[in-house]
Amino acid sequence: MEELSDLTTRWVHGWVAARSLPAPEDLGDGWRVLCHQPGRDIEIFARHADHDPASVARLAARVADTAQTTWLTVPTTRPEQTASLLQDHGLTLLKRNEQLMTADLRAQAHHDVPAPYRLHLEPSASGLYVEVRDPAAEVAARGAVGLTRDGAVIDRILTWPDHRRRGLANAVMSALADGALRQGIGSGLLIASEDGQRLYTALGWTAAAHVLIATAPGMVRPQD
Repeated sequence: MEELSDLTTRWVHGWVAARSLPAPEDLGDGWRVLCHQPGRDIEIFARHADHDPASVARLAARVADTAQTTWLTVPTTRPEQTASLLQDHGLTLLKRNEQLMTADLRAQAHHDVPAPYRLHLEPSASGLYVEVRDPAAEVAARGAVGLTRDGAVIDRILTWPDHRRRGLANAVMSALADGALRQGIGSGLLIASEDGQRLYTALGWTAAAHVLIATAPGMVRPQD
């Protein structure tokens, strides 16, 4: 099985591609990304949480000393120990039940867009953005994929409340996988929320690690 540090590195580079963010800065212990998003100016991704817990402690100290709102995202197969470490170093847990998931996109179950919805694709130099629109041309679901030579990272899958339970997220996932496969990329990565894990598992995705997200006390703000 691929090392978690390598999966994390591939995920970070695909994620910045999906969101058109600046290239990540290599901190040694992890990756630092300028997000410039509401409630999240900077995000740091730990690379070696399982093999070197001290690296997480060093990153936590960096987050605590940063004036800008900074998230520390930690993929780990030891979530309880890692959560305790983050809290012991003064950080507040924002999320503790997300998962880093992988898939062979060639094996992902395929779903077409159900009528009367229509699929709209917006390719870019580093990925693909997909929208599903209703008959009034309003957006009903969307998602993106960042493409690098090392794989495809699925990001921001969302279905609007009035359009849920109609298979639209499945259709978005299929369109994103097809876009990656057309570029010769068959390896997929994503970070799944608790709500999304059932969807991705049904499509053939497999959990590789838990994902914890923490920040400094007083830095918790509304998220996008």
